[in-house]
This record gives sequence, C-alpha cells and structure tokens, in this order.
Amino acid sequence: MTPDRLDATFTALADPTRRAIIARLARGEASVMELAEPFAMSQPAISKHIKVLERAGLVSRSRDAQRRPCRLEAAPLREASHWLERYAEMMEARFQRLDAVLEGLKEKENRHGRKK
Repeated sequence: MTPDRLDATFTALADPTRRAIIARLARGEASVMELAEPFAMSQPAISKHIKVLERAGLVSRSRDAQRRPCRLEAAPLREASHWLERYAEMMEARFQRLDAVLEGLKEKENRHGRKK
C-alpha cells in the first residue's frame, strides 16, 4: 500500500458518517438515497462523503439503468488492516519483553524481601 493510499484510507475512515456508510455497504449495495436515510443531512452532503470514500478506493459505483448503486471495495480495508497488524505484532513483542523484565524484577524483589 502506498503512503498516499494509506493516508486516503485513514482520512476517509476518520469520519463517523463515512464509517457508518462503510458498515451499511458491508451488508450489500445501496443507492445514495438509501445511504442517506439514517442521517440527518442532505443528499448532497452524503454524496460528498461518498466521493471521499470513492477517492480512497473504499467505495465504487456502477450503473444499473437509472440507479447508480454504491458497493464496498474491500482491498483498501484489507491493506490498512495488514499495515496495522504489522505494528500490532511489533507492539505485542515489546509488551512480552516488558512483561519478562517486570516478572524478573518482581522475582528479584521477592527474593530480596524474603532475606530480611
């Protein structure tokens, strides 16, 4: 994943309305009007959110006669998840090392505490 694509993905996901749109599209295709239903905002405002998601590659639109349904594109989410997993694995390894150090200190303290 390129840094620009990663930035676009995280920027798109930073907004709660766009995350809600992603969650809705995870259940299947929907029109802009269907996506706008649960929100107290105008259809043009929802369209702007969808355009941000499209630019990030998270959403695509197709043509079905008069209708232009939106569809979730999973690749950018998968790529962002892999990027996050890499750092999560590094952090987990660091936490395990810290746990080992703390356990060693605790054992040392217990040995010294018993000698008194």
